[in-house]
Amino acid sequence: MAPSDRTGSFGKHRKIMPFVPGGAIPSPAELEDQARRKAATLNQHVLGYGALAEAEWRAAGIPDPDPTAMRRYRLARIRAELARHDYAGLLVYDPVNIRYATDSTNMQLWVTHNATRFCFVATEGPVILFDYHHCEHLSDHAGTVDEVRPAYSTIFMYGGDAIQKRIDRWADEVAGLLREHGGTNRRVAIDYLQPDAQAALLARGVSVHDGQQVIERARAIKSADEILCMRRAITACEAAMSEMEAGLRPGMSENDLWALLHHGNIVRGGEWIETRLLASGPRSNPWFQESSARIIEAGDLVSFDTDLIGPYGFCSDISRTWLAGDGMPSDEQRELYRIASDQVAHNIEILRPGMTHRELWETARTLPDDCLPNRYGCLYHGAGLCDEYPTIPYPQDVEDALPADDVLEPGMVLCVESYTGRLGGREGVKLEQQVLITDAGCDILSSYPLDERLGG
Repeated sequence: MAPSDRTGSFGKHRKIMPFVPGGAIPSPAELEDQARRKAATLNQHVLGYGALAEAEWRAAGIPDPDPTAMRRYRLARIRAELARHDYAGLLVYDPVNIRYATDSTNMQLWVTHNATRFCFVATEGPVILFDYHHCEHLSDHAGTVDEVRPAYSTIFMYGGDAIQKRIDRWADEVAGLLREHGGTNRRVAIDYLQPDAQAALLARGVSVHDGQQVIERARAIKSADEILCMRRAITACEAAMSEMEAGLRPGMSENDLWALLHHGNIVRGGEWIETRLLASGPRSNPWFQESSARIIEAGDLVSFDTDLIGPYGFCSDISRTWLAGDGMPSDEQRELYRIASDQVAHNIEILRPGMTHRELWETARTLPDDCLPNRYGCLYHGAGLCDEYPTIPYPQDVEDALPADDVLEPGMVLCVESYTGRLGGREGVKLEQQVLITDAGCDILSSYPLDERLGG
């Protein structure tokens, strides 16, 4: 069914009218209203995250966030950025960006690599969600979406060698949205777009600009409700980490251990894990080995990075290193741990609002010369619904194109990173804390203890 054949949040669906014994047959409008109410109340984000997570949040003293206020805040942030750039609207495909704009989800990982869902946010006008086939009901809970249309996908899987016809049809609809809601403004921001689709828009007089810049700027400053959601997500993550640490035994595989974190995230309403960065013993140096069938041995360092998307869709990006077994660490293990923990502690201590990116990379603690070649990819990075802007590099990796004069602002969340492993060494230590920039300095959001045997 063509997009023009469907209107409103639910569209004009053909439905078989049910027989109601002894009563009147509901009208199509009544059936639609009933379906909408049912879909909204049964949505996973309305049902909540379960008794386990709720009990842990009550014990941690974290109040309920206000999702309605959070959604309004996000849309206002997006529209302020669009107005600042004089764009008529924003078109986003990235499921994390769609989540930010609408607080609705649909097969998040699948749509990451299959462009079958996208969203249009008018600077002055409606939010129109183009969703996967028969998925109109997945946004009814949020109150942010004014209209749902079927997504007309322009990927090869659906069009084959006739894909240009689909692209032209898609471009006609996007150009029509801009005429209807942008007036004479033909400037649109888009996060990701295939080359032929961009060419089709240009041929229709549409000026295409970087949507990722718009939405990353919008996402950078978190509201009070977003911070409550993030605190809850981190509490759930750290509870799963506790189960993971309790289950760590020599003789189990890295995959066995990693599965405990994944399980702990899912049972608390978490959504997915972005990486599988866990390595033990000699696999922990250099970094970026993902979990494997290697058997963890007594005395091994086990280093990992959670990288998980938890309840409310918020990222918990925390790294720890543990010593496997009941023994004591070697002097080298303790020294590596000391270097990493001192680096993270110093680089948190210097954080304050108004600090420029240049000040960060110039004053942050670095690593000994024999550890620098294996350094992590950054000293700091932003975090929200996933890893975000900014990324603050080591001084050795600074490029002229980096925005040195951008500043830290209250409401930003940063992850403070350290990977410490000597060039040619056997093992490495990964530590990371998630922190909130405040008016007074910063607040450490992650509270999971360091390994006392290693010197934490």
